[in-house]
Amino acid sequence: MTLVSLESLTFGLGRLVRAAGRRGERVRLLTGDPSYYAHELEALPPGAVEVVETDTFDTDGVAELLGRTPDLRGLISSTDTWMPVAAELTSRFGLPGPAPVVLRLTRDKAAVRNRLYEAGLTRSRAAEVETAELLVKETGLPAILKDSAGTGSQNVWLVRDERELQVALAQAAGRRLKGRLFAEPYFTGPVYSAETLTWAGRTRLLGVSSRLMSPEPRFREEVTAFPVAFPEQRRAALERWLDGVLAAIGYTDRFAHVEFALTTAGPEVVEINPRIGGALVGEGLCRALGVNVYEAMVEAALGVRPGLMDAEFPGGPASAFVLGYPRRPGVFTGVDGLDRLADMPGSPAWYPVKRTGDRIEHLDDSRGYAGIVYAEGDTAELATHCAVAAANALRVMTDPFPQRTSGG
Repeated sequence: MTLVSLESLTFGLGRLVRAAGRRGERVRLLTGDPSYYAHELEALPPGAVEVVETDTFDTDGVAELLGRTPDLRGLISSTDTWMPVAAELTSRFGLPGPAPVVLRLTRDKAAVRNRLYEAGLTRSRAAEVETAELLVKETGLPAILKDSAGTGSQNVWLVRDERELQVALAQAAGRRLKGRLFAEPYFTGPVYSAETLTWAGRTRLLGVSSRLMSPEPRFREEVTAFPVAFPEQRRAALERWLDGVLAAIGYTDRFAHVEFALTTAGPEVVEINPRIGGALVGEGLCRALGVNVYEAMVEAALGVRPGLMDAEFPGGPASAFVLGYPRRPGVFTGVDGLDRLADMPGSPAWYPVKRTGDRIEHLDDSRGYAGIVYAEGDTAELATHCAVAAANALRVMTDPFPQRTSGG
């Protein structure tokens, strides 16, 4: 009995494999680059997961592999990038999963904004970027310009005045976007991520992660902690709001990672991701709740109501992590100070993402971090202090890019 994972998030594969094993299922990972999962695969016993290297953007090629998979039971996709391919194949093979039209909707941030506006769940529509004058008239300033299918905080511009608007439009014109450029109001306030599980149209809020960002005008993710200690009344109100938000886009099943800004007028959706949170959000969920939440991912892929929908959580430590960026672009050469982590509170650990020799070219978004410093504490606040202290003791190192010679 086999579950196929079409690529995966960088972390969480080990927990997924163990969760599948508890139900007697075996995981087959289809990937274009197995080295991307080196950290997870090295921690698993040999043979615990079958790794098949293939072009995972080739829908027909992946379909052929699925057709030759013995006793195929379900298809798992936990990434934004491969969500459209997974949606097509889930439908083609009649496997359990959300309707492809719903997943395609979540990949269109402008369409999501408009759907929420029609449901009375946001104060503004998305504005198509036709002319600068029309954009200012429809959205006002400050505004956000972004790729309708972007990921990882890439291709996002804050425009606070006419000059910044012209600069952003010029830069966007030179980028290869995954979707189309659109604008929406800039919802000011702290940003959070709701970690939810939905089944048969009912949503359970598992908790809320904090998201500390770089100063304006960039939106580089830097620090995350879980779970944020909202008062119970506010937490219950958030859960009702999230239930309505996901219902408005027709999202009826599985995990969601809903980013929102908490404004003076209430919460405003930033984006909806139809998956479990990335980086170490999944790991933090498992530890803080005291359960392997990936069991719910397996059950949902099999079309079974996840036990997590009704479970009482034994609880565990709060968690926080800091994304480790180098000070300047270059060729990644290593991390200085890892030996100091053993003597620091919160049991900090370094989770590598980049490998020695990798090029780090972009420091304005999540493409630029080389690894993650993870730490724990009695509360998310205390875990954050431990994670930041540990991260401050490390230095992600790069060498300058090799200079091209006139000969080539």
